Amino acid sequence: MKKIEKSIELGGRKLVLSTGDLAAQADGAVLATYGETVVLATVTAQPMAADLGYFPLSVEYQEKLYAGGRIKGSRWVKREGRPTDEEILSARLIDRAIRPLFPKEYSKEEVQVILTVLSVDMENIPDIVAAIATSAAISISRIPWNGPVGTLRVGLKEGKNITNPLESELETSDMDLIVSTTKDAIVMIESGAKQVTEDTMLSGIEYAQKECTKVINLINDLVDAVKPQKVSLEKEKVNKDLQKKVKELTKDTVKNLISQMATKESGYSVYDETKKAVASSFSEEEKSLAGKIFEELFKDEIRNLILSGKRPDGRKTDEIRPLSAKVGVLPRTHGSAIFQRGQTQALTIATLGAPSLEQFLESATGEETKSYIHHYAMPPFSTGETGRVGFPSRREIGHGALAERALVPVIPSDNDFPYTIRVVTEVLSSNGSTSMASVCGSTLALMDAGVPILDPIAGIAMGLVVENEKKFTVLTDIVGLEDGNGDMDFKVAGSKKGITALQLDVKTLSLSLPILSNALTEAKKARLKILDVMALVIDKPRESVSTYAPKIKIIRIDPEKIGELIGPGGKTIRKIVAETGAQIDVDEDGTVYVSATSADELKAGMERVEGITKVPVAGEIYEGTVKRLQPFGAFVEILPGKEGLVHVSDMSEDYVKDPADILSLGDKVQVRVKEIDELGRLNLSMMLDPAFDARKEERRKEGVRTEGGPRGRFEKRTGYDQNRRFDAGRPRFERRDSAMPAGRRGGPHFPKSRYIDENKKKY
Repeated sequence: MKKIEKSIELGGRKLVLSTGDLAAQADGAVLATYGETVVLATVTAQPMAADLGYFPLSVEYQEKLYAGGRIKGSRWVKREGRPTDEEILSARLIDRAIRPLFPKEYSKEEVQVILTVLSVDMENIPDIVAAIATSAAISISRIPWNGPVGTLRVGLKEGKNITNPLESELETSDMDLIVSTTKDAIVMIESGAKQVTEDTMLSGIEYAQKECTKVINLINDLVDAVKPQKVSLEKEKVNKDLQKKVKELTKDTVKNLISQMATKESGYSVYDETKKAVASSFSEEEKSLAGKIFEELFKDEIRNLILSGKRPDGRKTDEIRPLSAKVGVLPRTHGSAIFQRGQTQALTIATLGAPSLEQFLESATGEETKSYIHHYAMPPFSTGETGRVGFPSRREIGHGALAERALVPVIPSDNDFPYTIRVVTEVLSSNGSTSMASVCGSTLALMDAGVPILDPIAGIAMGLVVENEKKFTVLTDIVGLEDGNGDMDFKVAGSKKGITALQLDVKTLSLSLPILSNALTEAKKARLKILDVMALVIDKPRESVSTYAPKIKIIRIDPEKIGELIGPGGKTIRKIVAETGAQIDVDEDGTVYVSATSADELKAGMERVEGITKVPVAGEIYEGTVKRLQPFGAFVEILPGKEGLVHVSDMSEDYVKDPADILSLGDKVQVRVKEIDELGRLNLSMMLDPAFDARKEERRKEGVRTEGGPRGRFEKRTGYDQNRRFDAGRPRFERRDSAMPAGRRGGPHFPKSRYIDENKKKY
């Protein structure tokens, strides 16, 4: 096929979509270029041997390190391995945007979308480019689809919305909002924000919907140029007789089943058994169709019940299930909490660590670190089932990331709280909205651990059943049954001030801005109620961290002193760690983090670091240790590795013949820094009063003996230069050891030396 290319200006940059020259055997392939970020999207479908009962769509997002001109840092493995959490989150983002648009009747082919990031320019974030390329690739393929869909990122700076902000702009943005829409409906939202109001968030969504129209028009232009031949689908004919028989057979069964499943007393195992029993009442040819009819009747019964103003568990539409919370539930952890909403129960544990334990992330754009980490685990027993246990599923990674995003805006800075923080949520029981229970549990566990979070955060999941624009019901705190059979799963987290995280998934193309506004209003009411309940348990962070948590102090040193602290090959810093038990971490800007599990270890580590890096100043007084004694004075260590000389003349106002008369090795003495000479040597004095120096100088001028032998060294001598030992005409002596016969001893004044008469230049 001939290459076809279409482009528009979007956010001040050129967005180009091209097809026809790459990946020709895929059902659809589009190369998207935005700035110098390039993503290849391919979509392929193939028939399945059997109907799985669900639509088998898979989305794989691959960010190659070569895209940023990088080679994997591992010494042994250079190939990209299993997807990173960030790649999985990008794949989920795109999956959620495209899945609702596939026709219900299209279920006999497996569809796979593969996205390969080929180039990144460090400014245009590739996930949005990949989402647009995916929409275009499916649109030009033979695969039936109710698209296209436009995807856009919206930033917020100084109250102004920004289209697809650059990565550098996103760092200072008050909001990171991603929206996917068709021309008429919103299909996916993902957002993190710095406690923005509901009106601000809604304004950003409305702005994104308008900007997405440009992307949709671009994709439609590409479709018009390609003219794809879509697979035609036939709607299954309704067997009214069979439908009537199934309805009569399950009239009371469906209602009882809904009532049981609303509180998770039975779960889906009872549902499956009931469905199987209904199907077994019919012939082999009718069993499969009878099962599908049962599913439709079950779903319709739930939806009609909700639209009539009732809920499966008897609650009002805006009613939250019973709430409870506890903190400090585990004795040795740094912080712990259990949060429960109905049958959804989450145990969250907070652990504090040294800054060196932060997580390192490697991607095509480079390496970065993060010091707040949230992990989420939902074992099979939480739903009363058996299943796989091991590495986290994509769902678990996604829920953990959502809970993490909700708390990030209120986590204190490293300067205020220099810890690496890891929070883990263990879902013990699940019946809807476990991710939002994780948010509530995380807030409680962090406060229990003594983390000074800026504000408590709570979350709530909202649902929706919509028949048309006028007939719909918004649900607060949905259970699993309402989520599975409703039209929307809308999670909102935030503080009393505003929203910090938001996630929306839909199964309908009827979600409008007025309905979304209604849901945001109800979500705020519920969030405030939950925060009030949480405050009854713990209303502010504890004054100090757990006794089992490491204690951390920050010291800021001159960056030029870093090498001195680390030592050759890390020898000095390793010695400090070994001798004090404290952990020492150093940043390039001279910030030193000292951490230890006990106050004594922390103090010892602090003293050692300060001792090595501190620069003494004249006039300062220290308590030092006598390390060496010489006839002319004593060497005193005032800081680790820093010694200075106390001359005999500075030991006392009285005459001191021998330092050993008043000092011994190991003595603790107070000394004053007199001066630091041009070579960096410390001159110390045991006379702490600086006036002593003036008195000593006066006595020197008077010729009074102050030190040394019986004649004194500071007598007045006219024309005497004490810095010069020999007159100009006297011979200068030079070492000539090689000229001496072996074993010969020199004279008493010039050992192993001969002299040179500089005037005669002869030996």
